[in-house]
Amino acid sequence: MTLLLNIDVPDVETGVRFYTTAFDLKVGRRFGMDFVELLGWPATVYLLTKKAGTVGAGGDLRRYDRHWTPVHADIVVDDVEAAVARAVAAGATLEAPARDAAYGRIAMLADPFGHGFCLLQFNRQGYDALLAP
Repeated sequence: MTLLLNIDVPDVETGVRFYTTAFDLKVGRRFGMDFVELLGWPATVYLLTKKAGTVGAGGDLRRYDRHWTPVHADIVVDDVEAAVARAVAAGATLEAPARDAAYGRIAMLADPFGHGFCLLQFNRQGYDALLAP
């Protein structure tokens, strides 16, 4: 099996600028003007232009202000503070600054399209720290 990450954006070029600048992803293929492949993570990212107000799933209309979704990306980085600074400089919104957790450090952000994501810097134990009695 292969995991692909599809991200709806209202403007694909703005999406390309954000994701290539914030995370050093590289453009792979372009499928016309509204569909771009980004490479550099273990899962290939596809940015898909979908206009605000169009039907997403279950009759829910797409919106690009900050919204909640039960699925989000956790991006593991070597230096969470540096990754936060880079993402914010690229256009992300910092929602919760980096804080310590049993498994390392975590910061919570949103991309310019309202999609939430977390930046994680694992310590030596990583999530195994959560298994300790």
